[in-house]
Amino acid sequence: MATAETWTRVVVDDAAVNRPDPALLSRLAHGETAVVVLRGLLPAEAFAVNRDRVGKLLANASTTQYVNGALTTVGPYLAKYLDRVEEYYPDAEAAMAMLAGVDFDLDAQVRGALREAFSLRSLEPAAEPDGRRYSPSVVRIHADGVRNPLHNDNIMRDAAGSGIVLADQAFQLSCVVCLQECDEGGELRMYQKEWKPVDEVHKIPGGLGYDEAVVEGVACHEFKPRTGDVYLINPTRYHSIERVHGSDRLTMGFFLGLDEGLERAVVWG
Repeated sequence: MATAETWTRVVVDDAAVNRPDPALLSRLAHGETAVVVLRGLLPAEAFAVNRDRVGKLLANASTTQYVNGALTTVGPYLAKYLDRVEEYYPDAEAAMAMLAGVDFDLDAQVRGALREAFSLRSLEPAAEPDGRRYSPSVVRIHADGVRNPLHNDNIMRDAAGSGIVLADQAFQLSCVVCLQECDEGGELRMYQKEWKPVDEVHKIPGGLGYDEAVVEGVACHEFKPRTGDVYLINPTRYHSIERVHGSDRLTMGFFLGLDEGLERAVVWG
């Protein structure tokens, strides 16, 4: 287990050339590293072109309100649908068609680059055996004044008993691509704590995430992404995004579900 001093980030520069240590996936999966940052994974033009493409769709973004915040996205995020999962698939298909309509292909480029960088045997969008597809990414907009409260993401826990294939993953990671950094704020805070059932006493009723008391005294690493950064975290550990100031914090992201050997993965938004 990492100590407070070693709970930090690993930065790989020129990641398209300098392959990251494959052991980094294991360190993330087992909660030993806070953040893995891949810089230069794709040419700068790939981020700029796709930022312009998705910019045409920002008017189609949808916002989900909570008592303590809001999530604004282009495309559906699965966690919102787990109590009515049948509604997710048509919304995912519509989002994929919308993104294809503006030739947005950053998610596919990032998947290909990650597969090569970590020598994965496969890294593909998730699908059910009957062919129903999961959206391969979601674009998130954090506007001026928005904070993403303390939370954790665990599809194996949240989809247990649902029958969907994603509930059977061995590990879950998250990949985030910074399309546009904000002027100030917007830092990711990663805490060295995995969710436990007793933590539910800190759940915010009707809200997003947990009261900050749940991570009191826990080691925390803070990371402010730059435009073009591709970074990986273990979202089953508590994390938050601090309040954004100035220009929007614009990211594309997807979750990765990995097998026990950390060799094969599927993604979803």
